[in-house]
Amino acid sequence: MAKLPPLIMESAMSAAHPNPDGETSHSTKASENDAKVAGFPPHAGEGLNDRSAHLSFLLADENATLALAGRLAAQLQPGMVIYLHGDLGAGKTCLVRGILNALGYTGRVKSPTYTLLEPYHIAGLDLRHFDLYRLQHENEWESAGFRDEFDGNNVIFIEWPEKAHIPPADLVINLEILPQGRCAVIKGNTSMGRTCLKQL
Repeated sequence: MAKLPPLIMESAMSAAHPNPDGETSHSTKASENDAKVAGFPPHAGEGLNDRSAHLSFLLADENATLALAGRLAAQLQPGMVIYLHGDLGAGKTCLVRGILNALGYTGRVKSPTYTLLEPYHIAGLDLRHFDLYRLQHENEWESAGFRDEFDGNNVIFIEWPEKAHIPPADLVINLEILPQGRCAVIKGNTSMGRTCLKQL
């Protein structure tokens, strides 16, 4: 795939076939090699008839991840649920940190690996960052009352969402570690999610 300046490469994913849980299938990864490469920054509707379904970003370094985070931050809406998939070290927390910083948050953003949940209020938004990696049983999620956080107002970021039976996502972000940098594939599952993709 051709490298695009300055930090992010974007392509339409017309041949993508994500798994039901939002993980990218092998056919999706293979299709990236033949994907149509768009310019940067993108303009909705310019030769990207399927941009409401999937977008792919090549993140060369942390600065590129933060650039993507800034674009996502500008599209957040109350009640939005965002799943974050990826191996340990793929950059899930880094992406959330970048989104919070882009919204104006200046405090320390720590991974909720041990607390499971970190709440934030910034720029008129109530945000909830979950990390379910250490969740052992489904009843831990229920007994902690975390389901109440999905109130239609909170913006939810959730790492390792497959660990619990939770409401469906508006956006699913898959982060893959590459030999150099990361690849982020973003899928819109709902009208709200697809609208977000159109504006990225």
